[in-house]
Amino acid sequence: MIEKRFWGKAPVYRGTAFFFFHKGSPFQKLLHSLKYKGNKEIGVVLGKYAAADLLDSPDFLTIDLIVPVPLHPMRYKKRGYNQSECIAQGLSAILGKPIDASTLCRVHENTTQTKKSVYERYENTEGIFELMNKNTFSGKHILLVDDVLTTGSTLEACIQTLLETENIKISIFTLAVA
Repeated sequence: MIEKRFWGKAPVYRGTAFFFFHKGSPFQKLLHSLKYKGNKEIGVVLGKYAAADLLDSPDFLTIDLIVPVPLHPMRYKKRGYNQSECIAQGLSAILGKPIDASTLCRVHENTTQTKKSVYERYENTEGIFELMNKNTFSGKHILLVDDVLTTGSTLEACIQTLLETENIKISIFTLAVA
């Protein structure tokens, strides 16, 4: 269970990943194509397949909103899309839940985390997110969506920001877990 990765760090109601990430695997190639080659349709399609599995889980059927991990505006401009938002679109199409991609925002651009240690990743994500309206998620069960869970630093930073909202329940979905 993905939520166990956050025990003692951040309150996560439920968490799941669609597949395990292994270097050199076909899934790594899919994720690389999604994130760096402009093949955003891969995220939508994989999101749909994953959502079909989530339909069997009552815990995920209670979500109110799907919230993709945001990119910094400069990174979004460079890439042209947010891969987490593409995944969220696929999830939304099957689960019938709306996406909120504007309330949680990345306000500081951080460097890539691919070569960083666990502690460096934690430091690199501290204070990089903000809520545009603290009441939007009040009383809601949200599904926080990202592409890959490695150390959990990015998701943990998102969760810490989301906890500024009263009475929020947070679950997590990632395409892959390392």
